[in-house]
Amino acid sequence: MIMRKSLFALAGLSVLSLSTISLPVYAYEAGDWLVRGRIINVNPNDDSGQLYINGAASGEGVSVNDDTVPELDITYMITRHWGLELILGYSEHTVKGVKNWSNLGDVADTKVLPPTLLLQYHFLPDSSIRPYIGAGINYTYFFDEEVPGILGTPGSKVKLDSSWGLAAQVGVDVAINQDWFINVDMKYIDIDTQAHYSNILGGTIDKATINADIDPFVFGIGIGRRF
Repeated sequence: MIMRKSLFALAGLSVLSLSTISLPVYAYEAGDWLVRGRIINVNPNDDSGQLYINGAASGEGVSVNDDTVPELDITYMITRHWGLELILGYSEHTVKGVKNWSNLGDVADTKVLPPTLLLQYHFLPDSSIRPYIGAGINYTYFFDEEVPGILGTPGSKVKLDSSWGLAAQVGVDVAINQDWFINVDMKYIDIDTQAHYSNILGGTIDKATINADIDPFVFGIGIGRRF
């Protein structure tokens, strides 16, 4: 009997001790900062408009290649379910002639800076697997544009207009511990631009423009930390 009482007492002490241990907390809380580093593939879903040479329509087509680059994003949790995410990074792309203009080859090289702000909803902030969706706005700035290939004669220039558009997102955070997590993410970004050429083909064409709906899907995987 004494031994049995001792065992019950020991079990009670064990339960009491476990109740005082702070177990890992995976939940997101209002005021949390989430910083993610990803490797992303920017895959344009491109569609071109007419090419205009000296103001006259001359047929369509260009395509834009994809690029794989690092990306940094920062999320501030407004509540346990709602967060604001700012995406930072840049990619490089080559515009190629296709369809009526496939014989031109590469027609523009450009770097792209597309800061994007998204409002996210996190479905399961208390879970170790935390899916989310997001929607917001994108601003895309093109810089360091160059005219390569047969169009790129001395004095040739191209400038791509900046773009404002909508963005949508779906992703998931998978907890490693209370602060670190793995992230998988996919975004769609509305990017429409117009390229303005001057003094191309050795000066035989003074001005040319082409519309391009780039509209990339952005696939990413990475790691994040809660602060």
